[in-house]
Amino acid sequence: MRLKDIRSQKGVTLTETLVGVAITGVVAVVILSAVATASRTVSIADLRTTGESLARSQVEYVKSQSYIYYSIPGHGEYSVVTTPATYSVGVSAVPIDPGNGQPLPSGQDVGIQKISVTIERSGRPVFTVDDYKVDR
Repeated sequence: MRLKDIRSQKGVTLTETLVGVAITGVVAVVILSAVATASRTVSIADLRTTGESLARSQVEYVKSQSYIYYSIPGHGEYSVVTTPATYSVGVSAVPIDPGNGQPLPSGQDVGIQKISVTIERSGRPVFTVDDYKVDR
């Protein structure tokens, strides 16, 4: 091959190659970042959905149980639903005054309670819901 033929050949220079590799790297980082964000979002949505479902199930379970009068010594507590291994359910029932919605003094219960259900996962609160239970 003659020298003139070698110079006229088109090829890829080192600079073009480096620019191509850099662009490919940036695109890969953006795609991986998007996948990581989407994965985290799905995980959070799953956590909240499970927490809400457990909380609503617990509220309905408390409502289906017999009314527990907190004015009676040794009154006991409402039972809780079974949860997945890393979740826990907390239930608090506070007797309230139906006239003003305020908690009654200790030892009083006139047949209406504010029920608060808190769902935790690995010791961290996930979802809380409040409702009312009436002795019928």
